[in-house]
Amino acid sequence: MASADLDQLRSAVDAGFDRAVGDLKDLVRIPSVSWAAYDRAHVRASAEAVRELVLGTGLFDDVAIEQVDDEQGREGQPAVLARRPARGGAPTVLLYAHHDVQPWGDESLWRTPPFEPTEVGDRLFGRGASDDKAGVMTHVAALRALAETTPDPDLGIVLFVEGEEEFGSRSFGRFLQTHADTLAADVIVVADSDNWSTEVPSLTVALRGNVTFRLGVRTLDHASHSGMYGGAVPDAMLAAIRLLDTLWTADGSVAVAGLTSHDAPTPDRGEDQLRDEAALLEGVRLLGSGSVLSRTWFQPSITITGMDAPSVADASNTLLPEVAVRLSARIAPGQTAQSAFEALRTHLEANAPFGAHLDISDVDLGEPFLVDVDGWAAGEAQAAMADAWGAEPVLQGVGGSIPFIAQLVDQFPEAQILVTGVEDPETMAHSPNESQHLGVLRKAILAEAALLARANARSVE
Repeated sequence: MASADLDQLRSAVDAGFDRAVGDLKDLVRIPSVSWAAYDRAHVRASAEAVRELVLGTGLFDDVAIEQVDDEQGREGQPAVLARRPARGGAPTVLLYAHHDVQPWGDESLWRTPPFEPTEVGDRLFGRGASDDKAGVMTHVAALRALAETTPDPDLGIVLFVEGEEEFGSRSFGRFLQTHADTLAADVIVVADSDNWSTEVPSLTVALRGNVTFRLGVRTLDHASHSGMYGGAVPDAMLAAIRLLDTLWTADGSVAVAGLTSHDAPTPDRGEDQLRDEAALLEGVRLLGSGSVLSRTWFQPSITITGMDAPSVADASNTLLPEVAVRLSARIAPGQTAQSAFEALRTHLEANAPFGAHLDISDVDLGEPFLVDVDGWAAGEAQAAMADAWGAEPVLQGVGGSIPFIAQLVDQFPEAQILVTGVEDPETMAHSPNESQHLGVLRKAILAEAALLARANARSVE
């Protein structure tokens, strides 16, 4: 785009940045945890706050709060939805983010209160400060800048701010079907990923999928005295430990037949950098083989994220009848989630020690995704990022999952999908002390505003 146009956008973003940060802080103060055990009123309050921010851009005649039950009839969480029709052959761009957040966990691990946004140096700390309320504010602030520099754009704009992404987007598919006409777009921008660094942006082009489920391991009808029967009777903990250990090779690579890898080159990133970013303790070795990034972008992984068993403080001298774990697997692009689940189930059933009884339930599947970077939107996004950041973007994979992207592809197969974001390697999303780098936020807003301006100058007819 012309340097004068970019300068105008930059001035508008800079002039509105303090306001955007203030609005972000207000959103962070709302503990909008969407999990079933938490107060839904907070998620509703968050949706209402986002609705007011979107109305304030002046680009939409109406902004609605909508919710749809999922396929099991469970009530969905409120989402914010707005549409501005395109004119004169201009394309329509859908801007996606989510306003719900992860639980805060053990508050003693936070250096600042999780829902009191706190600036420390260049970073704003708080739950949701980055994931994904900063994504919400990227959209809002970019729209403000666009409205200031192009008061009546021809560009069609859809804003969709989901309310249950952190709880598995369980009503997402039915929401897309219910509101298909409102959501239809030529380009979909998903602002829920990260960047190469605080100085170099990224366009995410590969995402791993996920398979998660509860695995119960049972060997006894009831607990028995560990002294009377230990050494002859297998308890559930022993069986679970032996079974789980079969999931990995000696170097920590996945050992499940049927879980595949994706073959693609990766940029250079040293092991020392990974150790630092992941806070690996001194002397602890990394897992797997291959390039560092191939292990996190293109190879499967398995993690036990939870266990139901007596605590050490409450442990009694008994053989446990049952142990349950939450198994979370990340699957490589190119494999379906269902085939990965079948491979895991087959492996577990074939390796259950001592004839232990297994129960697999509460299954969640999310598909991996590869972005087509040949469309015009990907080219415009990379140019907009280069203009805003002063650095060429890295086309990166991400080890995490955004399962609903596959649902977007199914519902809108002709749309070009761009995965952007405001995180960086120090964000610590989902963890205590989550934070947003404010310099990254400023550049992300300008990059999106520049992308919208570029799209406004195009015609799809």
